[in-house]
Amino acid sequence: MKYLTLFVIPMLTVLIVGSMVFSCSSGKPSGTDNVSAPVPIKVYSAEKMDYVMSETVVKTKEEWKKLLTPEQYHILREKGTERAYTGKYADHHEHGIYRCAACGLDLYRSEDKYESGTGWPSFTAPIAQENIATRPDNSFFSQRTEVLCRRCDSHLGHVFDDGPKPTGLRYCMNSVSLHFVATIK
Repeated sequence: MKYLTLFVIPMLTVLIVGSMVFSCSSGKPSGTDNVSAPVPIKVYSAEKMDYVMSETVVKTKEEWKKLLTPEQYHILREKGTERAYTGKYADHHEHGIYRCAACGLDLYRSEDKYESGTGWPSFTAPIAQENIATRPDNSFFSQRTEVLCRRCDSHLGHVFDDGPKPTGLRYCMNSVSLHFVATIK
């Protein structure tokens, strides 16, 4: 009993209080769908041809479902993948900018798009590293690197190290994750 009084009860108190502080540190009661306030970020704008300040896009699941088609929601928010050779940008060759279908952030230039033979639109580089985020993806019994929109955290696709020069990278994106805007050369 002395052991419980000296060590276990104080440790339980620290754990309980610590978890209460942690769960309330977001300013929301725990149990909500983890929506936080927008955060300022620096991203590249093709229109301005320079870096600009923007804010992260924060929405609830319900708000995303109202904004996106069911297929877009599945891929962008639930990390789905469209079937190879079915996306509208897999064999697309117009000059312009590919933007995030969820928030409109500039992601890729048509000059960086190439035919990878995989059935998905592939790019050698993003428009700017600041416009994307990457994280490890160990789903489906494989090790890949997921690519996300930096502004709204939407799933775009994956990046692989089997691309052409000069980067050696293949940003393999879902067409559903992209919105193309034509530009004049």
